[in-house]
Amino acid sequence: MTITPPALSVFEALESEVRSYCRGWPAVFDRAQGSHMFDEDGHTYLDFFAGAGSLNYGHNNPVLKRALIDYIERDGVTHGLDMSTTAKRAFLESFQNNILRPRDLPYKVMFPGPTGTNAVEAALKLARKVKGRESIVSFTNAFHGMSLGSLAVTGNAFKRAGAGIPLVHGTPMPFDNYFDGTVPDFLWFERLLEDQGSGLNQPAAVIVETVQGEGGINVARPEWLRALAELCERQDMLLIVDDIQMGCGRTGAFFSFEEAGITPDIVTVSKSISGYGMPMSLALFKPELDIWEPGEHNGTFRGNNPAFVTAAATLDTYWADSQMEKQTLARGEQVEQALRAICEEQSGTHFRGRGLVWGLEFEDKPRASAVCKRAFELGLLVETSGPESEVVKLLPALTISPDDLDEGLRTLARAVRETA
Repeated sequence: MTITPPALSVFEALESEVRSYCRGWPAVFDRAQGSHMFDEDGHTYLDFFAGAGSLNYGHNNPVLKRALIDYIERDGVTHGLDMSTTAKRAFLESFQNNILRPRDLPYKVMFPGPTGTNAVEAALKLARKVKGRESIVSFTNAFHGMSLGSLAVTGNAFKRAGAGIPLVHGTPMPFDNYFDGTVPDFLWFERLLEDQGSGLNQPAAVIVETVQGEGGINVARPEWLRALAELCERQDMLLIVDDIQMGCGRTGAFFSFEEAGITPDIVTVSKSISGYGMPMSLALFKPELDIWEPGEHNGTFRGNNPAFVTAAATLDTYWADSQMEKQTLARGEQVEQALRAICEEQSGTHFRGRGLVWGLEFEDKPRASAVCKRAFELGLLVETSGPESEVVKLLPALTISPDDLDEGLRTLARAVRETA
């Protein structure tokens, strides 16, 4: 497929230079359905990005669209702050019945604001309030959001620099396999905690991603996560799992930490929780941590009722049984086989992932961006991740068909070959 870059005059004239995705995908998109997007010139693109993980159930999912249209047409409440509404009640009941009770999770639910970074900020604030301490431990290559508190526990130097002020009260520790297995897990972390001369203030909490999406698809082993949970309990630190990109079924189970058999103290959820790509986020925490005063943390758009509607429809449709989890794991095996074949053919490449989040890493780091560029020209949307954009990240919709998944993987393999 030959793509002619459109004239983007109005975007270039009026929109800030901060825009990014549109630079790698120079098209004007007009429609989207399922795993496909269509530009205004009639070109079709297979989407292996899914709104950075916000569209786990595809674009304009017909079940969710119908629920949303019906709600809007009957003049359902759109903006409700944190008032009680029928839409919020339906979501909470569905979340309790389909997600929390089957997993024996005791969490209270907080609606902190519309985005993932809002959930992280609320989690950090609550942890500090509960423990009466300021320090938060995060991990190398972590990404937790773009607001100041979230940036303070983010590893990427480029993103941190954008803050323009010192980012304090966060301490990074090595993520799983940071030293390629040459150093015992948590040796440095525990030594600092126990050494009165280390200079590390006793942390209120530890925040971690089970799979670091923006950090390069770095997958934490279940045993590492269990050891981290045990360390937090021994040292009186809260464990926060950031499940914003890896939750809602991306790794197979609804929560990415389920495989490790742990119960975090606090969990942040966003992106695909609404199911339809609408802004919505949750902070989940154990009941004994719910020491908020009424109105102590609020926000104008924390009650997105149309998102509650599609979220409830998502849970009732896809999470009332285990079929979605089984399907995601099966699709993941399909991706793994294709990536293994690419790496066997192409030296200097490596792959890793879980469920339907995978990364193809290039030792020749600029090649990852070249692969994404060529993939776009061939009609496939993929993006890079990692501290030096050295990883091609695959985030197809969980509902993608085996045929579409196979087509996209073949296109990716062609893009890799043609950029060798």
